[in-house]
Amino acid sequence: MALQVDCETFTLPTGARVFTRGGTANAIYAVRRGIVELQRDAGPKTCYRPGELFSYRDIVWREGVHRSDAVALTPVEILRLERLRFLNLLHNHPTLAILLIGQQHERLREQRSSGTCCY
Repeated sequence: MALQVDCETFTLPTGARVFTRGGTANAIYAVRRGIVELQRDAGPKTCYRPGELFSYRDIVWREGVHRSDAVALTPVEILRLERLRFLNLLHNHPTLAILLIGQQHERLREQRSSGTCCY
């Protein structure tokens, strides 16, 4: 699915933070180049690679804050889409929601197979 979306693009060096835990979650992010890792105090760390979206759960949950730190493991190019634009995008292109559910399903399968998923 190719969509034209007005979003911010920025680059960060290895080790830089895309966002920090506890910060206001008001955008969704996508990796265009490089690898980003979400880090928490407890639980598995999750890596995102080119073409993958992250932080969408943080912007749809009621708290409205990031639940983890997002750190560049390599030099990265990131796309940032404001929350309202993202929600409008989902409204206008509901198949995107299906793709996000599929991505989440794959993450859960990875966690289950690695033994890091708790029920």
